[in-house]
Amino acid sequence: MLPLSSAPPAWPATDDLLARRTLRRIAWRLLPFLGLLYVVAYLDRINISFAALQMNQDLGLSAAAYGTGAGLFFLGYVLFEVPSNLILQRVGARLWIARIMVTWGLIAMAMALVRSETSFYLLRFLLGVAEAGFFPGIILYLTGWFPTRERARAVALFATATALAGLIGSPLSGALLELDGWWGWRGWHWLFVAEGLPAVLLGLVVLVKLPDRPDQARWLLPDERDWLNRTLQQERQAARDQTRHTLREALTDHRVWGLGLVYLCMVIGMYGIALWLPQMLRALTAADDFTLGLLNALPFLAAGVGMVVIGWHSDRRGERRWHVAGSLVLAAAGAGLAAATQTLPLALLAFSIAAIGVWGVMGPFWALATALLSGTAAAAGIALINALGNVGGFLGPYLMGWMKQTTTSFSAGLAVVALILLAGCALVLMLRLPRQMVVAAEVAAGSSDPAARR
Repeated sequence: MLPLSSAPPAWPATDDLLARRTLRRIAWRLLPFLGLLYVVAYLDRINISFAALQMNQDLGLSAAAYGTGAGLFFLGYVLFEVPSNLILQRVGARLWIARIMVTWGLIAMAMALVRSETSFYLLRFLLGVAEAGFFPGIILYLTGWFPTRERARAVALFATATALAGLIGSPLSGALLELDGWWGWRGWHWLFVAEGLPAVLLGLVVLVKLPDRPDQARWLLPDERDWLNRTLQQERQAARDQTRHTLREALTDHRVWGLGLVYLCMVIGMYGIALWLPQMLRALTAADDFTLGLLNALPFLAAGVGMVVIGWHSDRRGERRWHVAGSLVLAAAGAGLAAATQTLPLALLAFSIAAIGVWGVMGPFWALATALLSGTAAAAGIALINALGNVGGFLGPYLMGWMKQTTTSFSAGLAVVALILLAGCALVLMLRLPRQMVVAAEVAAGSSDPAARR
């Protein structure tokens, strides 16, 4: 882990080729598979936004009721986040991630059985409970495979799965809605069953394929495994006296809570927009469901490209704070522009700008957050930050639904989301982080450009 008062030693030049080979092999072996898992997870989380195009009318759900139910997922998620990550640290990623995936897949499929507002609320809450710990568990898992200097790119590449879920899932969900009437099922019934089943199947694959730690990775050569273990151990040793280690230290560190509030602002923007985007676009076009799905995919395409570029640039410059702040400003600008336009082309541009910003936060933010913590504190602190942030997953959709029902327009909700994103920018700039921590990030990234130093 990245120390707060001294830079981790860069690996020797003689190890450079070995380092590149090892990290390339790890990236190709782990990130596509983990990304696929997150595509499925995120799709089951947000497919409610497309189901709502039919389901809300079938069940008689108001805008406020839909916003509440969409957000209840995150209350269940938040309540069980920290305990889930502590269990993962104890039993290992392979077993616990498999458990998470199978249970959330079954509940996601059961969403097809919703028949009332009450059952809608209950199953959304249980879906959050089932998925709790997945994202922070993967973030914790990646710290055992990628040295500090490579972490923002690794997290950004993994987190592009959220953008890919929207990119792939939007036209897929639109197409599934058009199965309306097959075997007596409504389109939204097909959507939940077809998109929930892959989680169950992939959960079984995880049990067989996912190694808990480098020692279990048969696809690493002995010299690659030795180099990785030695490098990670050096980082842990350098950080031992200066990062947070215990559960109590993590839960009482004001920086952990501060980062949680920054993440809260970002998540309000992410889900306030993502879970309402099909309905906001529906208000601007009479296109069929499949075409609407293609239009809905465009902001996610922009998000995927943007977050990789921002994560790469953050690692290259060895800088985190200003990349987070700048991304939040960009997201706020996009949300503000979306609030001010009533034309489809400008709305798509605005939502794409907002998506680049809000998803671009992910890589530099989690590289910054994981630098503060090690040991048990990493499991608890990462989960706490993610839990605090995902309260925004309830607040964002609820806020948008309440504002829509109150004002009969999405503009007011988007304007409020823009202000919240700007508040997140202010928070991260105000947060007191040791100067040595930032310098260490620069050294680890190999930055020699004075302009990169903060």
